Amino acid sequence: TKSPAMRDLIQLARKVAGTDTSVLLLGETGVGKEWLARAIHADGTRPGGSFIAVNCGALPETLLESELFGHEEGAFTGASRPRRGRFELAHKGTIFLDEIAEMPLHLQVKLLRVLQTKTIQRLGSEDEIQTDVRIMAATNRDLEEAVRARQFRPDLYYRLAVVNLRIPPLRERREDIEELAQSYLEVYRQQLGRPVHEIRAEAMLALIDYSWPGNVRELINVIERAVLLAAENEVGLEDLPRSITPHATNDFTPASAAPSETDDSESRDTAGFPRALFTTRLPDARSRLVEDFERRYLSRLLTKHEGRIGPTAKSAGITPRALYEKMRNLGLAKEDFKE
Repeated sequence: TKSPAMRDLIQLARKVAGTDTSVLLLGETGVGKEWLARAIHADGTRPGGSFIAVNCGALPETLLESELFGHEEGAFTGASRPRRGRFELAHKGTIFLDEIAEMPLHLQVKLLRVLQTKTIQRLGSEDEIQTDVRIMAATNRDLEEAVRARQFRPDLYYRLAVVNLRIPPLRERREDIEELAQSYLEVYRQQLGRPVHEIRAEAMLALIDYSWPGNVRELINVIERAVLLAAENEVGLEDLPRSITPHATNDFTPASAAPSETDDSESRDTAGFPRALFTTRLPDARSRLVEDFERRYLSRLLTKHEGRIGPTAKSAGITPRALYEKMRNLGLAKEDFKE
């Protein structure tokens, strides 16, 4: 990395890695909080142990407790057999609690007890189970503000935030964009079997100038898309989304549905789809079209419901957990849709 802020962060993370201290990772959606947590785990004292990630905001409150702590047979309707929770699965390893700010208050109490006693209780059991787990947590919210608003327990906050690691958004470390883009270009060139070897200067300038609201996750999606669509062995402006280059025409939206004075009819077929799309394998082309449609579809619903997960999932006909997973993969954050 060329970013002084990232170099300082990585240096601090390496110091923390050699301990079992609780770590709180802060940063916007898509900056790479789980990536850093995994790196700390791999470089720490438990590299041979499991790394178990739990998204606290993706599970309904009724299921989160069982997911974390497990349950005994008959603990609730549908509990037909005993089941170990994530803490037990992470024994001798690390548990990563993403979106910790979304955890209900009554579960925050139970998590605090785990931190204090290093024991857990399955739902429906009176027995305590010893657990040896390193806990790392992450959030894109201001937890100190949540504490002041009585939405997050102060005692739990202080136990989790022994060390705070704030990952800067991509727009604050533009000097890293070229290196990241080239790195993921190589990844997807090999993964997709495409003869794309470099990014043209004008396209790289557009990537560097873009604000990246979805951060590194959005950059990864953009590079994968560009490698797939590139007609030659270079990524050009025409291979980037219009959100990055307003005058680029290589978008998945049929030309008839989104007319533009800058449309180049030679780059599209009669249906309005990029001709480069037809040089790829059918599964790859289909997946990119579906991904683009899902991003647009869910963005409209999230805008309509002002970022609320429950109503959005209901309108889409999917579960909140499935919606969270799709948003994660598409680089969408509910905070971006709240008024």
